[in-house]
Amino acid sequence: MRLIASFGELLPLLVLAFASAALISLLITPLVRRLAIRLDNVDLPDHRRVNKRPIPRGGGIAVATAFIVVAIGILVANDRLALVTIPHTIGAPELFGLLVGGAVATILGVLDDTLQLRARWQLLGQVALAALAVVAGITVTFINNPFGTGNITLDGPYAVGFTMVWIIGMINSINFIDGLDGLSSGIALIAAVTLGLISMTTATNQPFVGVLCFALAGSLLGFLRWNFHPASIFIGTSGVMFVGYTLALLSILGSAKVAVALLVLGVPIIDTFWIIVRRLATGHSPFTPDRGHIHHRLLDMGLSHGQTVLVIYGICILLAVMSFVLSGSGQVYAFMGLAVAFGLGLFLLTRGESVDALEAESYEPDPVPAGAAPPPGRPDPAPSRLEPLPSRPDPVPAEPDRRRPGAEPPPV
Repeated sequence: MRLIASFGELLPLLVLAFASAALISLLITPLVRRLAIRLDNVDLPDHRRVNKRPIPRGGGIAVATAFIVVAIGILVANDRLALVTIPHTIGAPELFGLLVGGAVATILGVLDDTLQLRARWQLLGQVALAALAVVAGITVTFINNPFGTGNITLDGPYAVGFTMVWIIGMINSINFIDGLDGLSSGIALIAAVTLGLISMTTATNQPFVGVLCFALAGSLLGFLRWNFHPASIFIGTSGVMFVGYTLALLSILGSAKVAVALLVLGVPIIDTFWIIVRRLATGHSPFTPDRGHIHHRLLDMGLSHGQTVLVIYGICILLAVMSFVLSGSGQVYAFMGLAVAFGLGLFLLTRGESVDALEAESYEPDPVPAGAAPPPGRPDPAPSRLEPLPSRPDPVPAEPDRRRPGAEPPPV
């Protein structure tokens, strides 16, 4: 693939969008953290989480705010200065679906971060978000044909159905992989940069979408400063909903880059697919938490928290490079091959383990001898709230003297 001829002229705009979003996200994340603590939106350590101390959630507010502010600024400046050409396929309805839909996704996520909604209500919100995008005119109208030349055209209900499955699937893929510090935000950052660069190639030629992708990447990078291990804030459902929704739409807008997104986000997408298959095969709900994800298996192999995240980053970067080398149908073939290899790898990693061994409750650490370090990837005992524990217990009130007047005091 080759970059478009105007890439050099657009480079300052790409850098400005990326840096502005990163700076805004970097500066407001600590404010969001304080708000989350005040609202008691905190993830406490338990048997299904690997955080060793209470961590506030809701960092997606910072990511969404940075992206939406920068995107609106680009639109206002472009209207006056004609910085980048907006394709005719992206009009006011599509921009409404992207920006307002992203804000709605964040609000729905904040509700879950605050109220801890049941899975069925989260799924209903995701369906509503996907429907909003479809109503705004954002649909997948064609996909690469993996079995021949050309594309497969999607019309009417097929386009609507595929688009809704794509958006809901993307949100849940980001959600399911959000199990370690910086994992989901880093993967999304790699995907946003890749989609942005693909948009700047002659094969796609969608520079406006590329600018938006770099704005999203910047907002994720600024947040990642606070989210990488050891994290001081989690992205929360607000971030999962916003990032999943926005990545899904950016891969559709202008010229569908679904095959690219499938390959770059192959790890979370395929991990989600095989996890759902295994849960259904064992008679569990697809939304039942467990520790069968790829990052859990890497932790159990002895990798540290940071090493596990970096290994998955490396896989995603390799897939991003492949998306530049391969053609549209080649990207689909690579994704299918990755799906098979991924499923085989998970099978080998979990072979010989009982279903109970993958349950969330089995993450409870074994007793550790006094003075010994806990096994890699296992949480340490931690306080149950963010406030520091007192250095010594409060004095116990003295027992009131109930002796009869004139009675002798008890012997000492």
